[in-house]
Amino acid sequence: MKIILMKFPGEELDAAKIIDELGETANFFEVREDAMAVYHGVDSAESYVYVQIPLAGEQGSEMKGLQGLCLALHEALVPAHPMVEVRWMEKTLDVAGHSVGKPVAWHYVVETDVLPAAEDDFNDWYSSEHLPGLAAVPGTIRATRYVSDEATPKYFAAYDLETRETFGSEPWLAVRGTAWSSRVRPNFINTKRTMFKKASGSF
Repeated sequence: MKIILMKFPGEELDAAKIIDELGETANFFEVREDAMAVYHGVDSAESYVYVQIPLAGEQGSEMKGLQGLCLALHEALVPAHPMVEVRWMEKTLDVAGHSVGKPVAWHYVVETDVLPAAEDDFNDWYSSEHLPGLAAVPGTIRATRYVSDEATPKYFAAYDLETRETFGSEPWLAVRGTAWSSRVRPNFINTKRTMFKKASGSF
């Protein structure tokens, strides 16, 4: 599954305003408010907006459609939001959490690149230990991993949380404190970690 991510640094926006500003671009690409999830940064003003877009066809034509969509969305938004970033990402792992079914209140995101020599070990660690481990922490509703081959940071992990205290809890820190984690983490580069509060929508 592929999704669109729109980043608005320094701004707190809602889905209705974004749809209104997209205008005919939203109509043409069938971008709907009910297919959006909006999150606001906790420690600094910023908005992350995820958009589900149905695209069909062969892989090559689908890729052209994604690239064209990102470009069209960016062109429609940049006059009012000069710092907006629009990218597509592919979901590579989706794990239901210990607290699946609970309402999402918080959304923690880790974005990073990784040193090439450590990339295979990094991906094995994320898939087999780290993401499933954090999903199993009480208070985690869902843990999801995405990859963006055409943007940086390339790797993107998102955790839907029931409470903010889930992040940094004893079980959470135990997952982060494994020997494998200690080996992998020094290879992170261009890393951004952000706690968000849910504004509207969900996937």
